[in-house]
Amino acid sequence: MNLRYSTLVTLAFEDRFTLALVGSSGKGGATLHRRNFGEAVESLTGTGEYHWMAGNYLKYGAAESTSGVGNADQMHVDSHSLIAMCAPRLTFISYGVPEKAMRKWLDQKGSYMATVAAGAVFKLLGVKDIGVSNDYKTEVMPAFNTSMLDGELAWRQHDRGHTDAPNMKYFIEWANKKINYNPATLGRK
Repeated sequence: MNLRYSTLVTLAFEDRFTLALVGSSGKGGATLHRRNFGEAVESLTGTGEYHWMAGNYLKYGAAESTSGVGNADQMHVDSHSLIAMCAPRLTFISYGVPEKAMRKWLDQKGSYMATVAAGAVFKLLGVKDIGVSNDYKTEVMPAFNTSMLDGELAWRQHDRGHTDAPNMKYFIEWANKKINYNPATLGRK
């Protein structure tokens, strides 16, 4: 299974995990399937592709099948639902800027929209989201290098390409704060 999807699935379904860094995921990860931008569901389900999603997913990208033509608009859920299933656990969504890598495939805005929409479930469960309304249609994505790290759901887009490296220090600081871990006091009495 591809890491972009499995990180969210693991956090959503495996309670032994406390937190996750979801970095630069495309379709099947944190970005909205039904948003017509970036990597298309049809790309993931195309002939000759490595199919890492469940077989039932393939029908949403089918040009022809016994059930007819498929598309992402026919899906009953979208990525915000998967992010919401991670609540109330610590979920950090990380991206770079599209101009520096994979501009045609990644959908940072779609992932931001999914993160905004998922925030309602974090709030419902009594924890903080990224600190905006949960109206993904009207919320404006912040400028890159803006940290939205006050909640159990966090968002940060750095100014480099398709890598998690620039956000690692923010992730580590955020995670340490959220789990009350202070490495400077270890071993002291």
